[in-house]
Amino acid sequence: MGERIFAVGDIHGCYFKLDRLMDKIKLNFEKDVLLFLGDYIDRGDQSKEVVEYLVQLKRKQPSTVFLLGNHEQMLQEFLGGEHINQFLVNGGKKTLDSYLGDNRLYSSRDPRTIFPPEHLDFFNSLCPHYETEDYIFVHAGLREGIPLESQDLFDLLWIREDFYFSKFDFGKTVVFGHTPFQKPFIYKNKIGIDTGAAYGNKLTCLELPDMRFTSV
Repeated sequence: MGERIFAVGDIHGCYFKLDRLMDKIKLNFEKDVLLFLGDYIDRGDQSKEVVEYLVQLKRKQPSTVFLLGNHEQMLQEFLGGEHINQFLVNGGKKTLDSYLGDNRLYSSRDPRTIFPPEHLDFFNSLCPHYETEDYIFVHAGLREGIPLESQDLFDLLWIREDFYFSKFDFGKTVVFGHTPFQKPFIYKNKIGIDTGAAYGNKLTCLELPDMRFTSV
């Protein structure tokens, strides 16, 4: 009922950009919704600091919404002993280095012991999507012609061109991350706000319904 929604794009271990962005956006936690679109880890150098920041934020503001990204899914699979190389070559080694610091000999350790329990709890608590009266928030996108509740998790986390070039009317505006653009991607009923923070570009927050972008 008149609330504002602040959606933050892919952070990818860029803690300083996250800290600066949060200083710039003016939230009222009693009225506004703060939402993160996933991919908190990998690629950047400070995944541990990012996750710790978000864990503390969740503790202080339980209403904050955290979505699952494909990089968190890869981490969960890695922790279960699956697709190890896929995780490592997609920035996962940066995440392990962030958690281990100078003690980077992790090959012989149970990888679950590298992460604090509250960080593991955070990864396990992430949501696949979030919906309001006017918007659908998802990490990567949607497959056209399929109701939200029936979407495949793989598409929610990995889809690219089949979604953002689709002319299908999803019934609501879909806000997504996952695919990095030089600037926010606005096309029909879609808004992409991954602006490549991990690649030397900006970290972006979208304020709705005013369509106001804040970037650092």
